[in-house]
Amino acid sequence: MGLQDPGQIAALFTRDGQYLCARWGRPVAPVIFGLAEESLPVFRAATRAVLAHAGQPIAETDPEMGANMLTFFTRDWDELRDVPDFDRLTGQADLPGRLKRQCADQYRLFRFDADGAIRACITLVNMGGPLASAHPGQLAETLAVRAVLTFARDVTPSAALAALIRAAYDPALPAAARDASHALRLVARLSS
Repeated sequence: MGLQDPGQIAALFTRDGQYLCARWGRPVAPVIFGLAEESLPVFRAATRAVLAHAGQPIAETDPEMGANMLTFFTRDWDELRDVPDFDRLTGQADLPGRLKRQCADQYRLFRFDADGAIRACITLVNMGGPLASAHPGQLAETLAVRAVLTFARDVTPSAALAALIRAAYDPALPAAARDASHALRLVARLSS
């Protein structure tokens, strides 16, 4: 997939007619719940690689939240009901029930700092459905890529997407942009 068209790039960050391209504005402190011990290194390595590629620092802890990139793996959405204060964590009542009714296999939500930069990302992954047969390395990379920017649609890791992520993390660009003309600035960095 080539990403040289501003309209194509803008579409990646436009949901319900609203453009939002935000990147992390603080070091990322990732934590993973619900994975078998032998799978953890694969997912940790993929997260570290994607963040390093973006030039985004990793921390052991976030001073305000402890962990700020939380990934929950489950085999059934109902398992999330056992997570203490889950509704408070997500800010959404009965999210497991809604995801179950929608037959979703994953869900991602972001929290933002005052300047619009990402301050936290919570990713929920249901391994009880189609993702049960996913290759662990590919799934790990995909989840990390989707958590590094506020993509409005599912994206698949590729060289073009990696270049777009690097462009979005250019310090000369704002940490968050709500005007679709921002896509022109991303294209300019992809072309240089």
